[in-house]
Parts: sequence; structure tokens; C-alpha cells
Amino acid sequence: MGISEIITLVSEMVALLGVLVGCIVSIGKVMSGTKCLLRSEMLRIYYRHQDTGEIRQYEYENFVYLYEAYKKLKGNSFIDKVYAEVKKFKVIT
Repeated sequence: MGISEIITLVSEMVALLGVLVGCIVSIGKVMSGTKCLLRSEMLRIYYRHQDTGEIRQYEYENFVYLYEAYKKLKGNSFIDKVYAEVKKFKVIT
């Protein structure tokens, strides 16, 4: 392998690295947006039922699924407090 081939290989690796970095940054932005949407939906459900302290079973189950997804994306502990309150709601079947 000659020097020109090595230079070509290195330049192709640098170009590939640039593409990978761009993908990683994009994935981070998508994850951040997804966390925001999950948090927003959980808060919407929480505030809708906060006054009565009652929640329909399907909404409660949905809230739990949202919470689990949020935590897998490394969501913050603020939602942990909201989740603890929702768990105290009376579940209506």
C-alpha cells in the first residue's frame, strides 16, 4: 500500500467520522425532543386528574408506559414526583 492510498483511506475515514458525528448529534436531538413530548403528555394527564385524584385505568396504564419510556431516555427526577402522585390516584375501571 502506497502513501497515496493511505492518504485516500485516511481522508475517507475522516469523512465517515464526520457523518457518524452528525448522526450521533441528530439522535441526541431526537431523544431530547422525545423526552420533551413524553414529559408534556404525562403532565397533561396529571393536571387533568389532579383535582379529582381519579384516573381511568387506560389513562393510568398509558401514563406508566410514558413514564417508563421517559426514564429509559434518562429523563429527570421531576417526573418521578409527578409519577408518585399519579400512583396515589384512584384508578377507575
